Amino acid sequence: MNEQVLQKVALRYRAIFLPVERDGLTGPYEPTVPLMAFVNRLKENGYSVSEELLHALSRVPAKTLGDITLMINEALGVDLNWAPLVKGWDTPTGETRMDHVITFLVNLFGGEEAGFKGTKLPCGHFIPEGTFPLERYNGCPYCGTPFHISNFVYHGQGSKLKELRLFTMNDVKDVFLKLLASPTPLDATQMDSLKLLLQELEVPEDMEIPMKETMMVVIMSEELKVKSEELGKRFLKTPTDILRFFWYEKTGQAKIIEPKVLIELERKANRNHWTPADQSDEKAEKKRQELKLKYNRMQCRMAATWLNALPMTALQAAENMNPKRGMWVRMIHALRLGEYSRRQGFEHLAEILNVFYKQDYETWQGKLDQAQRRNDKNETLKMLCERPGLFARCLFATMLRFGKDDTLQAFSTILDKLPARLILSLGNNAELYFDQNGPRLARPITGGTKTIDRNALISLYSDEELQTMAKDVKELYVRAMRQRFAQQHTEAKTIYIDPRLYDIPVSVGDRSTTIQDTACALQGTRFPVEGDSVRLFMQWGKGLPAQHLDMDLSCRIALQGDMVEECAYYSLIAPGAKHSGDIQHIPDEVGTAEYIELSLPDLEEAGARYVTFTCNAYTNGKLSPNLMVGWMNSAYPMTISDETGVAYDPSCVQHLVRISEANLSKGLVFGILDVTAREIYWLEMPFMGQTLKDCNGEAVELLLKKLKEKLSVGALLDLKREAQGLTPVDNPEEADEAYTYEWALNPANVGELLAS
Repeated sequence: MNEQVLQKVALRYRAIFLPVERDGLTGPYEPTVPLMAFVNRLKENGYSVSEELLHALSRVPAKTLGDITLMINEALGVDLNWAPLVKGWDTPTGETRMDHVITFLVNLFGGEEAGFKGTKLPCGHFIPEGTFPLERYNGCPYCGTPFHISNFVYHGQGSKLKELRLFTMNDVKDVFLKLLASPTPLDATQMDSLKLLLQELEVPEDMEIPMKETMMVVIMSEELKVKSEELGKRFLKTPTDILRFFWYEKTGQAKIIEPKVLIELERKANRNHWTPADQSDEKAEKKRQELKLKYNRMQCRMAATWLNALPMTALQAAENMNPKRGMWVRMIHALRLGEYSRRQGFEHLAEILNVFYKQDYETWQGKLDQAQRRNDKNETLKMLCERPGLFARCLFATMLRFGKDDTLQAFSTILDKLPARLILSLGNNAELYFDQNGPRLARPITGGTKTIDRNALISLYSDEELQTMAKDVKELYVRAMRQRFAQQHTEAKTIYIDPRLYDIPVSVGDRSTTIQDTACALQGTRFPVEGDSVRLFMQWGKGLPAQHLDMDLSCRIALQGDMVEECAYYSLIAPGAKHSGDIQHIPDEVGTAEYIELSLPDLEEAGARYVTFTCNAYTNGKLSPNLMVGWMNSAYPMTISDETGVAYDPSCVQHLVRISEANLSKGLVFGILDVTAREIYWLEMPFMGQTLKDCNGEAVELLLKKLKEKLSVGALLDLKREAQGLTPVDNPEEADEAYTYEWALNPANVGELLAS
């Protein structure tokens, strides 16, 4: 058993894994010298330990304590280079755009050889006298190449310690099973945790895995990958499952994203504002070549065997294949399925291909579209009741087309067949959908965010009618959730609901491409600002050779009215914000960092309402994998080094995320500061843009509004309390059912509420 793997997963739930049994933690214990040193190291990094964990730690060897310390340091990036471009960057250097223009012209006309006075730097650039104050920089202020790195970070300035608890093997197995059984798509952190746990734990043979994306990750674990026949019988029940398997094997994406979409994303990621640096066409063609399909005989036979063994009729299989018909045509050719269909024993495969190619079938969606075009209300509602999931997804549009009363009456008949996550999504989105003002927000499976126009039929209704529609949908989902909770058997009489859970929205449909290594949080979670400053940070380049890799940390400040200020590489000083300088090249292996300091008193004085935190890939390509971004916050002042400019202190980190390998975006909004409320909303809004100016401010506002209107975890638990007649108590230790903030750190626990 690899304990390091289990330690990484445990830390995400604010815990430390130890191979001990809770029943054995009885009797007195003596804190050892290594244990006290370990606790001090934790405190320097902003952690404390629970009494139970302290008891357990006293029984483990000193080497284990050392390994845990190294693991936590790695997750927090303590041993990386945190030196920015400018020393003591809280004091402006006074550089201007004119300094860059003069330096460009002087270098163009020969620099020192042409008789100009100044300094030639190791990068080759000549900095003329009277421009940049070189004594203030760790590198070249003109090209952003660092010359000095630092292995130093601050420790212990944080005003609040995060308590770590004990994780045993039973806790690890519980997390593993909850991830497998999750009724909602796993976010990037949960997916990464599942991949780690699959290295150490076996999937129970009778385990039902409801999410197809989760199923693909399980299938690709080495244990199951070699058992092709068992794999098909156990997991692959439709042609779409088989397509998803081969596409995941090809692209590493558990979602079926069509080739043309992946090619276009690659094209967008490699566009450049400076035309000579644009590589969009070249990279798009390279991606097209990468996506060409080629399979060996073993893979071809495996696919043919799976399709031939499907328990579906040829008509059902062809209808299932129809939505991805273009991909299937390519896949059939690459997997030589036509050749295998002519062999003895593959008669069902031959029948499927015959029906598919002749298109001798009617699709259910086609018949539904036909009924809608005829405006046949009864037939449309009857067909939608046959497929409850699709009915839920088009409920709002159907209400506008055929009227509220008849549609909701038909929908009520299939409510008990729907998963709770879909019902919850309806309640969360009803008010935004039926709002006549402004566009709607859409989040496709590629991870981007788009604004789309309102349904044209909305203009046919008055504001009062639309508000009634939204109200009726909300009442419907509240009634449905109460009914489901009432049907659950419980012997509990009392319940504790942590007040902080009312600030955490239930995460349904919020896909994520970032990994949270030090603590999990659901999108929309609000973090209070304790002091008068918030410090944004970004670190990238870990493990990569020295090269030009320009990532940018920026923020947009929304002032009164429509006025906006920006703090970025092109504007280092803004009202209430200071930037640490633009680094464009990374040093070898240890990476580099950028910071932005936000002063709340200055922001309030300037009349700021919101501050949006973003990071972008300025160089061609997507955000660098393993890039870390987040913010620090403390009631006490946080230091900035005058010698190196280092401003990172792991004990002050309030939230930190890491970009995963599966990321498809070029930019990311990772938080919004509400200046008046002094709260930071953790959210994730990917976008395709080279700079902050490419970020759609309207989409950010819509996403924030959507998160605010979502049902909170606390409100969902209130529905449970009312339905089951539980008495609320103020102390978790006195409650039969205790729902604490630590409980909500595991999104799988919240998902379990929706699995009824």
